[in-house]
Amino acid sequence: MPRPLGELEDAVMTRVWQWNRPVTVREVLEDLQQERSIAYTTVMTVMDNLHQKGWVRREAEGRAYRYTAVSTRAAYSAALMNEAWSTSDNPAAALVAFFGMMSAEQREALRDAIRVVQPQPSPDPGPGPDLTEVPTEGDRTGDEKTDAPEQRPDAGR
Repeated sequence: MPRPLGELEDAVMTRVWQWNRPVTVREVLEDLQQERSIAYTTVMTVMDNLHQKGWVRREAEGRAYRYTAVSTRAAYSAALMNEAWSTSDNPAAALVAFFGMMSAEQREALRDAIRVVQPQPSPDPGPGPDLTEVPTEGDRTGDEKTDAPEQRPDAGR
């Protein structure tokens, strides 16, 4: 599982992900210098560290390297969310709390994502929860400190 990127590592990886092409230390440096004072050797060290950690691959080009992301920001974010969720002592409660923090747009994106990964139902799916139902603010009732999602009689229909 990946550990969270440091602040400067994240700033570098953000550019590598956004540009979605092989990049040089010089390119990243020049872009970072628009926001902060930073030395070439600092950026070179960070990019070398990201290579050593497996975040980027590099190919020699003359006396320099061109760096390319190994995975996407989405994959990185998913791995961090999975790590945080899997370390919870009550994963169901963690999900309920997480859903409660989401905006309406984020909940809609979650519904769309669940539809993409949810297996197609067999001819007789049998009883079970409808995973496309993501709680909204209006759906949550009762004590906000419950350990598990409330079981609703209409779940699975």
